[in-house]
Amino acid sequence: MNKQLLLSEFLTTPWALMPERLQAMSGILTRWSAGEPPNDETLFQVNTDRLIRDTRKQMAAASTGTGIAVLPLYGVVTQRGNMVDDISGPGSTSTQQFTSVLRQMLTDDTVGQILIDIDSPGGSVYGVSELASEIVKARAQKPVIAVANSLAASAAYWIGCSASEFYVTPGGEVGSIGVWQAHFDYSKALEEEGVKPTLISAGKFKVEGNPYVPLDEQAQAFMQSRVDDYYNAFVEAVAVGRGVSISDVRDGMGEGRVLGADAALAMNMVDGISTFDEVLAKMHSSIKTSVPRGQSRLKQARDALALI
Repeated sequence: MNKQLLLSEFLTTPWALMPERLQAMSGILTRWSAGEPPNDETLFQVNTDRLIRDTRKQMAAASTGTGIAVLPLYGVVTQRGNMVDDISGPGSTSTQQFTSVLRQMLTDDTVGQILIDIDSPGGSVYGVSELASEIVKARAQKPVIAVANSLAASAAYWIGCSASEFYVTPGGEVGSIGVWQAHFDYSKALEEEGVKPTLISAGKFKVEGNPYVPLDEQAQAFMQSRVDDYYNAFVEAVAVGRGVSISDVRDGMGEGRVLGADAALAMNMVDGISTFDEVLAKMHSSIKTSVPRGQSRLKQARDALALI
């Protein structure tokens, strides 16, 4: 992967992501930019976490059947593919790939209900609004339930709110309603290294906000306007999804903080507190007629789930 492209993506993306998780990604990018390989302990943790999340996805795929498709939404949310594979934790989910699998489940006559299993700190805002709209449209065809198992923060909460019903596990957390963007000023560091970049550009604001000079007031104001636009869309989506006013979202629901299950339920951020198994059991009990099982279709669904 081109390090400069990844760094550019990181610097210019507005994030609906828990700040501490973005800090972890920043650390990885700093290591990559310096050409420093991860130590053995880090590699061991990354590989262990990758095995855990792969196993979890396999279990989700195995739950697909008896009319219910379980779609995993784990790790940092990105629009296209995995931005960062070399990271400890639950990995990442592509909104593009998730949408593709969701559409397959809607056309699959062996699937009567869809359960979105969420464990994510959020991610890039790109593609999130579109995925949320897809889920809202999907609800008109089949019930779509979401469960924070055990974290649905920021962009992941945005997505979860679009489901027909939204639950959180007893020890889970939801919220972090907000958007932010980072600017890194490398001018002093470059000066100390004897490096002086010269940017050749056309277009008045083409290189505005670049990391080689301090951020000026005009550039900061424009970046703030971008963040505000995404935040307004986020708040509106939550208000519609939860059936509350925009002021209820802005002035409550944690105001950017993640909340535990009891506090989230008290603020109407979720529909209930239940474990993943309890939600799945509830969905099974709601099935009034048997759904025919097409083995070839079921295999296709499981194969598709492995791609998310």
